Amino acid sequence: MSVKKGDMITVEIDSIAFGGRGLTRVDGMAVFVDGTVPGDCARARVVRKKKSFAEARMVELLKASPDRVAAPCPYSGYCGGCKWQFLDYEKQLDYKRRHVTESLEHIAGISDAPVHPTLPSPARFGYRNKMEFSCADRRWRLPHEMALELEREKVEDAEFALGLHVPGTFHKVLDINACLLQPSLGNAILSEARDYMKASGLPPYGLKTHEGFWRFLMLRHSVAADQWLVNIITAAEDRPAVMPLAERLMDRFPQVVSVVNNITARKAGVAIGEYEVHLAGAPTLTERIGRFVFEISANSFFQTNTAGAQTLYGVARDHAGLTGGERVLDLYAGTGTIGIFLSEGAKEVVGMEIVAGAVADAEKNRIANGVTNCRFIQGDIRESLKDIDWRPDVMIIDPPRDGMHKDVVRRTLEMAPPRIVYVSCNPATLARDLLALKEAYAVEAVQPVDMFPHTFHIESVARLRLRQGG
Repeated sequence: MSVKKGDMITVEIDSIAFGGRGLTRVDGMAVFVDGTVPGDCARARVVRKKKSFAEARMVELLKASPDRVAAPCPYSGYCGGCKWQFLDYEKQLDYKRRHVTESLEHIAGISDAPVHPTLPSPARFGYRNKMEFSCADRRWRLPHEMALELEREKVEDAEFALGLHVPGTFHKVLDINACLLQPSLGNAILSEARDYMKASGLPPYGLKTHEGFWRFLMLRHSVAADQWLVNIITAAEDRPAVMPLAERLMDRFPQVVSVVNNITARKAGVAIGEYEVHLAGAPTLTERIGRFVFEISANSFFQTNTAGAQTLYGVARDHAGLTGGERVLDLYAGTGTIGIFLSEGAKEVVGMEIVAGAVADAEKNRIANGVTNCRFIQGDIRESLKDIDWRPDVMIIDPPRDGMHKDVVRRTLEMAPPRIVYVSCNPATLARDLLALKEAYAVEAVQPVDMFPHTFHIESVARLRLRQGG
């Protein structure tokens, strides 16, 4: 049969694709089915048809895979926060390892590098130290809510939402009562903020009209101190409107030690202000990884799974094999967390980062930890790497999801560090970059680390050694 958009098909899922969707074939054509896992038999509707593949959404589960479990969250399957709550956690770890292995094989042509079993997250729920909730002037209803309203012949108020986006949309927001990925107190703070915003008389921001006041609520949690920073993002500055909310949160939740207000009139749906107003408490949080402390502001980058980050950095340290005499070059250094974490085992660490604010935070973190053998260079790595006139013993590469720029790859090959530790958040770009490096470097091992339970995202750390004659 020929698959067409709108068709209802019955499928048996035999594998899983990167991105978390079940995969099957209909008359030889690959069909990706959202909401399914291997072993499922389901009826699905085709929602997109391309020349070589189709996409479908499950309508009815006819036979459940033995790997399925009951999802504890009522928003599972509708919210874009996590796709895999219905998949057994041990299977999640297995599939994540497979994604890394298959990317290396299919993209890089690397099949002989050992990819170790995925290291689990220390916590499966409540692990996120940062959450961003969107405001909207329309609340997207779950199917059972719409059915209940039809039964009652009453349409409930839908003019306010504070929650998470429906996958693949920019304007549909689920009004979330609780997210299981953040600690429970975060949900109490979320509820308190929602009540205040709804009663304030000021409108939520319309994601289509781009009018309104309340835009986002960002919550940050320090695991080490069990303290919270609340960032209220609004479309305009109005201290009399937001100050009572700051005072209310500080009064009702002693663990809230900082409240700030980011203001942005930009249309882009990004929870970062054009400028920030400090409202109450301390301006930052303090977090700890190992023996090192890190200052976290509302908009600074920090790994969202603190305990998982300690596991990840521990793997990077082991792969680096530092003995105390090495000069380390840390590319894409961010706020300096990896460089500082590795500094006690190295002679010198030099971090490179394009974002000026991140470099400023890195320098603050270095000073706060009394680290004297670490320094940071601000600038575009494609250009500033040309100015490094010494050969690093170890190079740390922790790029964004897009991976390394080809100019950075070229300069890395010219510098020829004996060891490279590549920290990746995207198996596809990891494989692409290793393909560019593999003639000069042998991939000795790859260690996947699960930082994001119940999602398909996976971090991995690859250890590379310069081949003889390099």
